[in-house]
Amino acid sequence: MEVVTGALPSVITKLAGLAAGEYNLQKGLKGEIKFLQEELESMKAALEDISRTPAEQLPNNDKIWSRNVRELSYDIEDSIDTFMVQCKDKGLGKQHGLKKVIDRSLHLLMQPKVRHKIAKEVREIKSRVMEVHERRRRYEVNLGVDKPVTVDPRLFTQYTEMKELVGIEEARDEFINNFLTQGNNIPMKQGKTVSIFGFGGLGKTTLANAVFEKIIAQFDCCAFVSVSQTPDLKRLFKGLLNDFGKSINEEILDESRLIKVLREFLLDKRYIVVVDDIWDISVWKRIRCALPDNDVGYSIITTTRIADIAEQAGSAYKLKPLSSNNSRKLFFRRIFGNKNKDNNEEIEKCPDDELAEVSDRILKKCAGVPLAIITMASLLACKVRNKLEWYEVYNSVGTGMENNMDVENMRKILSFSYYELPCHLRTCLLYLSMFPEDFEIDKDRLIRMWIAEGFIQWEKQGKSPFEIGEFYFNELINRSMIQPIQDQYGVLNSCRIHDMVLDLIRSLSIEENFVTVLSDMDSTSPSNTIRRLSLQNGKESDIIAQATRNLLQRARSVVIFPAAVAQVPAAGSCRFLRVLDLEHCNLSHTDSLKYLGNLYQLRYLRLYSTHISQLPEEIGNLQFLQTLDVRGNPISILPSSVVELRNLMCLYIGSITRVPNGIGNLTCLEQLSTINIIEELGQLTELRLLRIRLDEWNDKLLGCLHKLQKIQELCIAVHRGPHNIGGLNAWVAPRHLRLLNAEGSCWFSTLPAWVNPSFVPVLTCLRISVRELHQVDLDILGRLSALRHLWLMVDNKNLGILQGLIVSPGSFPCLEFCHFFKFVWPVVFQKGAMPRLRELWLNSLFYAREARGVGSSDGGLDLGLGNLPSLQDVKAMLRCEGASKEEAEQAKAALKHAAKMHPNHPHHHIRIDVY
Repeated sequence: MEVVTGALPSVITKLAGLAAGEYNLQKGLKGEIKFLQEELESMKAALEDISRTPAEQLPNNDKIWSRNVRELSYDIEDSIDTFMVQCKDKGLGKQHGLKKVIDRSLHLLMQPKVRHKIAKEVREIKSRVMEVHERRRRYEVNLGVDKPVTVDPRLFTQYTEMKELVGIEEARDEFINNFLTQGNNIPMKQGKTVSIFGFGGLGKTTLANAVFEKIIAQFDCCAFVSVSQTPDLKRLFKGLLNDFGKSINEEILDESRLIKVLREFLLDKRYIVVVDDIWDISVWKRIRCALPDNDVGYSIITTTRIADIAEQAGSAYKLKPLSSNNSRKLFFRRIFGNKNKDNNEEIEKCPDDELAEVSDRILKKCAGVPLAIITMASLLACKVRNKLEWYEVYNSVGTGMENNMDVENMRKILSFSYYELPCHLRTCLLYLSMFPEDFEIDKDRLIRMWIAEGFIQWEKQGKSPFEIGEFYFNELINRSMIQPIQDQYGVLNSCRIHDMVLDLIRSLSIEENFVTVLSDMDSTSPSNTIRRLSLQNGKESDIIAQATRNLLQRARSVVIFPAAVAQVPAAGSCRFLRVLDLEHCNLSHTDSLKYLGNLYQLRYLRLYSTHISQLPEEIGNLQFLQTLDVRGNPISILPSSVVELRNLMCLYIGSITRVPNGIGNLTCLEQLSTINIIEELGQLTELRLLRIRLDEWNDKLLGCLHKLQKIQELCIAVHRGPHNIGGLNAWVAPRHLRLLNAEGSCWFSTLPAWVNPSFVPVLTCLRISVRELHQVDLDILGRLSALRHLWLMVDNKNLGILQGLIVSPGSFPCLEFCHFFKFVWPVVFQKGAMPRLRELWLNSLFYAREARGVGSSDGGLDLGLGNLPSLQDVKAMLRCEGASKEEAEQAKAALKHAAKMHPNHPHHHIRIDVY
């Protein structure tokens, strides 16, 4: 809610704490604090009233007054927090002997001065509040009443299904037939460059990706990169090499050498590249230098909003808006669900006759632009299905927009959707303007930042702050304000923000002085005190110099992206800093951490891959610290003072980093990764994420896991010694387990009884080894309706269990990645099984003469790959024992034939080992 009410919610709570008596305030001061509380409550209510009207419709006086109140709230909170820190015995708990006695005596002598100072500041604050109050009386606000906001309970899986743009197959096939084939679906042998151009939000990136996925199997190597308005070409070229699978010593390569390496690598390879979101033809020409013409063929697909760039880049393809029918399908799918319940067909007609007319009118304003349709549909999906309510939305978006979409009208739709968000979601969304364009924003990172900034109020809601943060994150997805991204395990772990949404929230952030972004695109000197600073792609040292002066003294968040700076600005003067994120900045030759222990208000510290070898002992002074991330650094052991950080909720360290004794004191920890000891682990009962890496199995781990009943994600890795068999047999997973990764580290004797949809209904990723697996066990696994990623190793062959297995119709409804390891041939996929499976790996699949075929009339040679409608990638390694070479080759040929005949033409790599 901060963008609306500033720091007022937390200030009001903290004033109540001051008045409660704990701080022994001067006589008479409690009455003045009570007056401040009541006055600030009224101001908070007035700000919430004002927030219901879009900024462009507000009188200037209201804008000015609102901004002044927010700025005042930050100053009040800074004063209160400083007083609270000064009243605590900072660091005394770690001192001993005479020094402790002296420091405690000096501290006690200073207390009267501190209380006198806060009394003076409270009275000054009261004077400023009364001044603002008098100004407020001159312009009363009466802007209506908030409408109730309905929480959308739909899950991520449903959202992603909605987001698949209807009509994309038609555009994809038209594009491929017109530009990338010679007819009859025969790939072109010569090189081809084609540019997709069109209005923002039409789905250019979606089309490029659909084409890319469809024809990728025809090429030796492939890559998909994005340019954006603030390109970092060195990072882009490294991304190309990484996608191509070319390893390099990237630290020593400059831009020109990266281009040379790319050209040499691609010269004899048939390659496909998508270069997304080009804004400058000169940038495109530099990228084109790295993509050589050759004799074996290539396809380069670019996207841009600018027709001139498209025409200069190559053949131009203008993307059209969706047809009326497809617009209706997309719109009604998002609101009412994917299919008609009666006939399982796409909905083209409004299921509610009362809403049919207003739906058509809203769709005319969307003009076939998918982003506009999805945004409006997501907004209406959160409202009551009432004709008057929907007409109010229709009338509020703007006039003169019917079948006429341009940047201004698209902005009206996005702006209206933004102002329809609850206040707390607006604040959280605006914070995303801290991140660069086309940046993949880690979900946990973002939520921890929200918590550190105080955007999430959880004390009265009975849930942890992170749980509420996840609710906010999912709600922004449901509102189509951010776009979800899954990791390789099918877990929702990050998001992107559409560049048109980012443009909107950037402009709002500037107007409200909420976030200041400094980059090559905008290197003007900020005129206001910086509250939150994001440094992006800034090459000029004067930008960094100005950012470290007086304007940063009141900063609450500082996030620096590595391409932005040659050196990190000293943060020692930022006394009110709550968030400091320096991921990938090189701190090895700076003293940037010298004054880290003085940042007493710090809640979030991310030093991921910053080349540091140690943390200062003074980090123990950061008593409010909630998140500490030092992964990717050669740190051998954390300082002993870390165990004093009693508010720490998230601790991320590298696998080589040891923790000091006393880690069990950190009882607020919810996320811990990657730890290499078991002692004291059972004391951390709030843990919901644990990654543990052991040199060898330790039976004590089981006792610790029994105590961790809030675990949602658990990863166990054992790297030395014999594999443990049955060590986890007695463990019962908590009901809310989402991810278990224990692959190869320890074996379950049989499939655990808790692996059942009634025990773990939200299990998304399962990576385990089970010695003995039967058909009934595979059927139970297939009923895990949330499962997206399965890695399963068995030992059936060594146990003499040579029966093949059947994946039955209707099983594994959401599975996208399946890795079967050491199974016995055949594994047969029947029609209706694994409808969403994209990747199938059959590793060490035993093909033996005595193996008994199942489910096939040809002795088990047909595995039913054609029954997997979403299949994109097949990898198989056959281990043939007791079979002739001819039999082995027949099995390999059957797999290759099935892959080639599949309508998706999936990538396939199949080999055999004969023993």
